[in-house]
Formats: sequence, structure tokens, C-alpha cells
Amino acid sequence: MEISNNSSTSRKRIRDEEDSAPESNRSLSLEDDLVFSDTMVALRMMRAQFPRIDKVTSEPFILQSQLYSSVKDRTQVDRELESLRREKVLRVFKLNTGQDDHALMFIEDYLKQMKRAVKSMETKKQAVLAVFEWFEVHVIHSKPELCIGHEELCSLLSIGGMVKDEDISLLINAGLLTRQLIDSDMYWFTIPNIGSVLKGITQGRKELLSLLNRKKYKEMMLAILEKKRLRLSPLDMRFHLRDLLGSGHLKTIQTPSGLVIRAVKN
Repeated sequence: MEISNNSSTSRKRIRDEEDSAPESNRSLSLEDDLVFSDTMVALRMMRAQFPRIDKVTSEPFILQSQLYSSVKDRTQVDRELESLRREKVLRVFKLNTGQDDHALMFIEDYLKQMKRAVKSMETKKQAVLAVFEWFEVHVIHSKPELCIGHEELCSLLSIGGMVKDEDISLLINAGLLTRQLIDSDMYWFTIPNIGSVLKGITQGRKELLSLLNRKKYKEMMLAILEKKRLRLSPLDMRFHLRDLLGSGHLKTIQTPSGLVIRAVKN
């Protein structure tokens, strides 16, 4: 498989940055690393801080809203994300947790997650598993967009061999594709085996907003809030705070005592 020089250089840059990342990333207060001037630095930091979840094996991913909360220039974020997507450094996925929810996943993490999903498939016949190899080689590496049409999908898969309807069903059952509701001939690319994480995102959002809305002024000190644990989400408070700050449901207020997090009225 051929990879462009730009893609190779970008991936090397990511590995170099990760190797130089401080081991104390997870222990830093959110107030100390809330805002970044560089999109890649923000992505690398949030990737390193992705919560470890009991009984769930998920490679790190970042919500686009989290990136918006960390890099204030959204035009810069969108421009740099588009460049990283086209260079095949990361993939962008539409999530079912909200109309504008998107996940960002580095390509090597996505391939690990995909291979783990394939291994979990009950059928181990070589003829059946071949479609997953075709999907990785001929579809994933040539189609960086969020979705793909049925005809184009079959055309790309057919480079590897004869495509049957059962092959498409296997990809859907493995969690690699999902049909679009408004057009059954279009598929979203999806991250497999993260259903419980997505449920946690939805429930954690509701729980955190409810917690703040019960306060007299709908606010709490960040230093206190980030130490709390949510009952309904396996994800940590830092994950949800970045998400809701980026989506505009929360805002920060600087005070002499430190940052305050306040719920924004609808």
C-alpha cells in the first residue's frame, strides 16, 4: 500500500510529539491545560488523557466540541482538521449522540479498533474475513470522507474480490458502517464497539448540566467540579467539561479565586 510523503511525515510528527509528551499530562488540573494555541498539541493532549474505562476496550478518540473548547480559533481548527483528514492522519466520524456531534480518531487507533472488532466476529472462515481486509486496504485508505455510497463502496471492495450482499452485512454487523436514515444507499463510517461510551457521553452531559442547574447561580469552581465523579457515565469529568464548553452549554468565568464553570441558559 502506498502512502504519500505528506501523510508519512505527519504521522512521524505525531509519534515524535507523543514521545516527548510529559507523563504528568493526566495529573494536570484542567485549569492548567484548558486552552491551546495549536490544534495538534490539543489533539495529542486529549488523546493522552482519554479516560480508561473498566470492561470497555476503546482506543482514544476526541470529540470535535472538545477541540473547539481548547483552541479558540474555530476557523483554524476546521482548517487544520481538514488538512489532517486529507493527509490520512486522522478520521472524522458522525456520532448518533447529537446532530452536530463528531469524533476524531487517529488513523492508527482506528485501525486497532477495527481489527479488534474483526477478531470478535464469531465466524473465522478466511473467505468471510477477506472482506475486512478489502475494506481496510481499498476503502479506508482511499476514502477519508465521513460517508460513502453503496455503489462506490461495492466498487472499491471489488478491487479485492467478488462482493456479495452478505459482505456489506458483515461490515455493518462489525460496527464499521451504518446506513443513513434519510438515504439507505448511503453509509456512515463508524467506530466499532463504542456503544457504551456513546451512552456515557449522553448520560454524562445530562448529569453534569443537572448538577450545575441545581446550584443557586448555576455555577461551581472548576477546581472543585473537576474532582467530582459522575454516577451515570464511565467517562471522567474532564472529558464532559471540555465537551460542554465547546458546544456552548457551559462557559468559564475568571475570578480572583480561579475559574468558575457556569451553565448557559438555553
